[in-house]
Amino acid sequence: MEKADMTTLARTNSDHPEFKKLVKFLNSDLAARDGEHHPLSQFNVIDAIRHVVLVLENNTSIGCGAISKYDPDTMEIKRMYVSPNFRGKGIATSILYELEKWAKQLGSFKCVLFMGSNQPEAARLYKSNGYKKIKNYGKLTEIPDSQCFLKEI
Repeated sequence: MEKADMTTLARTNSDHPEFKKLVKFLNSDLAARDGEHHPLSQFNVIDAIRHVVLVLENNTSIGCGAISKYDPDTMEIKRMYVSPNFRGKGIATSILYELEKWAKQLGSFKCVLFMGSNQPEAARLYKSNGYKKIKNYGKLTEIPDSQCFLKEI
């Protein structure tokens, strides 16, 4: 008899060692796509993120995402990542759904996010989940190869 995979979503914060481990993989992936010193890398800091979602399969972390307050009505989606061997299975959508649910519980009405232009699969994920491309916001207006998205939740 085969053992069933046990996948769980866990809410935590940026102090969790498994989140830190996944973010290192994420940063390596982004550096390979965009270059080590891409202007977007200045936003990769994870200190003091209070709202992190981890996906664990058989107690191994395979994906993550986070939200942080952008303004009184809006949370910003951050640090989305799924390990390469687990992509294409709906895990990123599950993380995104959990982050949106958490954002609503915290009183937000919108989610925003930004990403580099060299992440077409991420753009497809967000668009397929109702995010609309918007004009670059904040410091991102100075970074031409960044993309920003918004969704009312």
